[in-house]
Amino acid sequence: MKSTIALVLCLVLVVAGEEQQYTSKFDHIDVDRVLKNDRLLRPYLNCLLKDMQCTPEARELKRLLPDALATKCEKCTAKQKEGSEKVIAFLSKNKPEEWEQVLEMYDKDHIYRTKYAAEAKARGIQV
Repeated sequence: MKSTIALVLCLVLVVAGEEQQYTSKFDHIDVDRVLKNDRLLRPYLNCLLKDMQCTPEARELKRLLPDALATKCEKCTAKQKEGSEKVIAFLSKNKPEEWEQVLEMYDKDHIYRTKYAAEAKARGIQV
C-alpha cells in the first residue's frame, strides 16, 4: 500500500525539477488544510481522476505519480513522503470511493498495492 503513500505524495509533489529529486517548489502546501476542506481537495481529485480542474500543482502531481509509484518515491523530499502518507491514510479512511477510483486508475493491475502492502500495514494504513 505504498501506492497509497505514493498517491498522497502526488497530492504534495507536484513539480519535477532536478534529475535526483522532485522539486520542493510546492512543499509549502498545507496538506492538512487541503484534506480538511473538500473545496480544496476536490480539484486535485478531479485532475487525477477526470483530467479536469487541473491547477499547475495538480497537473504536475498527475504527471509524476506513475514515476513516484514505480520508484517507491525515491525522488521525493522528506516533506513529500510525509504528505503522501497523510493523503493516503486520509483518502483510504474518509473518502473510500474516491480512493478506490484512484487505485483503479493508477494501479489497475494491483502491482503497487501488492508491492507496498506490508509497509502500509506497518504504518497503520488500511488499504
